[in-house]
Amino acid sequence: MRNVKGECILLLEFKKMIIVIIGAFLTALGMNLFLIPANVYSSGFTGVAQLLSKVLTDYTPFHLSIGYLLFILNIPVAILAWKKVGKSFTIYSSISVALSSLFLELIPVKQMSHDILLNAVFGGVIIAVGVGITLKWGASTGGLDIIAMVLSRMKDKPIGSYMFALNSIIILTAGYLYGWEKALYTLVFLYTSTRVIDTIHTRYSKLTAFIITKKADEMKKAIHAKLVRGITMIPAKGAFSNETREMLMIVITRYELFDLERVIKDVDPNAFTNIVQTTDVYGFFRRD
Repeated sequence: MRNVKGECILLLEFKKMIIVIIGAFLTALGMNLFLIPANVYSSGFTGVAQLLSKVLTDYTPFHLSIGYLLFILNIPVAILAWKKVGKSFTIYSSISVALSSLFLELIPVKQMSHDILLNAVFGGVIIAVGVGITLKWGASTGGLDIIAMVLSRMKDKPIGSYMFALNSIIILTAGYLYGWEKALYTLVFLYTSTRVIDTIHTRYSKLTAFIITKKADEMKKAIHAKLVRGITMIPAKGAFSNETREMLMIVITRYELFDLERVIKDVDPNAFTNIVQTTDVYGFFRRD
């Protein structure tokens, strides 16, 4: 007898790997064809690697490629993510970083346009699509995203504020060393990429899922097997059908959204699910 469930899991993991590869390729493509030739700086550790590489080339006799620096910078972050976030998430995120570093080395740096604004916008869109689909499938591109998430859990503050603070350091440093005009175009890139990522995935660190299903007990067990989250069960009744069902309410982080979607689809494809942003949580909420 065929192990249908096992085959489905393997197929899902294969699809996830393909998405990670595509995301890494798009990130490197946006960097080497748009941002790097125009001297517009990216966000996160990619921007840090880009800035460090240029500083080393301009002010020291040493030269390290952006791909190599990106890989080195993410090693301690991968260790942190393994301890604080989760093994599966860390593995796929590490693969994403390694592939991004590889593609940065393989794809030639070529200027597609002499218009800095076009480079900032198109680079932002292409990179954001890569980052967005990677996040949507339960991984990340590593770097500052993971650091900001860990800090957010420790201090219980929005992840966006940490991302803004860390990226501001990149912008201010780039502006001080290489001119404020470049820093302003970097802000254009950040705005463009943020808007696209928000469209594909979500920028909110916490989300609340309302799941209306006829298989409440089975759904509850499946969610608890995958996520360490509390669930509130609320009796519900259809106004049109008069059918009695159960509504499950669960608060998750954005990195758990992919796993939750998979569980719901496997247990009850006909379940009605509403995902809403959560500004804050008071009371007990597991942060580790």
